[in-house]
Amino acid sequence: MRKLIGALVVIMILAACSTPAEEPVLEEPIETASGRVEVFSWWTAGGEAEGFEAMVRVLAEEHPDVDLINAAIAGGTGTNARAVLATRLEAGTPPDSWQVHAGQGLIGTHAASGQLEPLNDLYEQNGWFEVMPPPLIEVISQDGNIYSVPVNIHRANVIWYNPAVLQANDLDVPQTWDAFFAAAETLDAAGITPIAMGEQWTALHLFETVLLGTMSVEEYNALWTGELSWESQQVTEAIDTFGRLLAYTNEDAASLSWDQAAQAVADGDAAFTVMGDWAEGYFRSQDLVVGEDYDWVLVPGTEGVFQFLSDSFVLSVGAENREGALAFLTVAGSREGQEAFSPVKGSICARTDCNHDLFGPYLQEAMADWAADTVVGSLTHGVVAADPWRAAIDEALGVYLADGDGAAFQNGLAGACAAEGPCE
Repeated sequence: MRKLIGALVVIMILAACSTPAEEPVLEEPIETASGRVEVFSWWTAGGEAEGFEAMVRVLAEEHPDVDLINAAIAGGTGTNARAVLATRLEAGTPPDSWQVHAGQGLIGTHAASGQLEPLNDLYEQNGWFEVMPPPLIEVISQDGNIYSVPVNIHRANVIWYNPAVLQANDLDVPQTWDAFFAAAETLDAAGITPIAMGEQWTALHLFETVLLGTMSVEEYNALWTGELSWESQQVTEAIDTFGRLLAYTNEDAASLSWDQAAQAVADGDAAFTVMGDWAEGYFRSQDLVVGEDYDWVLVPGTEGVFQFLSDSFVLSVGAENREGALAFLTVAGSREGQEAFSPVKGSICARTDCNHDLFGPYLQEAMADWAADTVVGSLTHGVVAADPWRAAIDEALGVYLADGDGAAFQNGLAGACAAEGPCE
């Protein structure tokens, strides 16, 4: 996991010029808090919603006079929630705290706009510098100030599959792209959807894993610093692979949520879906058994690489109930809060001291990989690109999904980097 330092520190140079932040103003630990606290999130599906509720129960035990309002808006990776949040921020009516992905989605968007209070004192008071990985703190910080409390770590580059479907079609779990496409041909001929996909953000998620799986880690990281051109042959090859994968996806993808795509795998209507490990929490929320009803393998070409993201929560400047929000953030960063949340959500703790015995086989493996693998950041989930750049990439993707013109897609990606990223 220490390899994260070299891979991700360069990301911070992509931040927009920030508005100078005020010094942290938290003087005393929060011992008592009360009243209504509005927290904005996008956790509504099975696993994620239950995990958040488990963390809120810890808050209720420690601060029974706090009335937490979870203003959740459905839409994977916060696509819909971020749009509503932007409107509220523009109108000057922010929630007390809101969910944001660690990385450029936080620093290059909200911290740069002066919308957040620094949380350095909260870290000092709770001893979080000793239990939060320094590289993770690095990607939620700017100019010496820390701007969020990470509640977990997720991995993006995972293929979830139905073992019974593979067995019924005499297929091994594919470890390479060639094997994957051969399996897809067999499944397609048998009338089974090879790859279940949902709405557009899930296509972006698939694309970022293909980028990682078809080029080296160094090349992948160089895309986000402008050192590798989006017009390069490596990107061309990734788009070609991505296009081949799209040919094996379900025709109704645009109308499905990520969890509906995962359900197609659980039901045996599809063999595979590429999704972050919150899918594991969803499968368990359906009482499915790992190794029997579902299983996992890393995206081809990404063995030994952990494509990470982290959900975190912030303190709004001008929070209506600042003490209540700080009480919530304290629980979100606590061992008790994260141990209640992550095993249900399908993630591992952001903290390093959680009890491994609380987690199932997949998450225990994820813990080991997080500690040992080379770590890179996710595009779809806010680590490597601020919102304007990500939105420009997503716009180019939308055109590609409609017309299938790979060359035009690559030109659009190059244009997005030039307009909103570090490319000249």
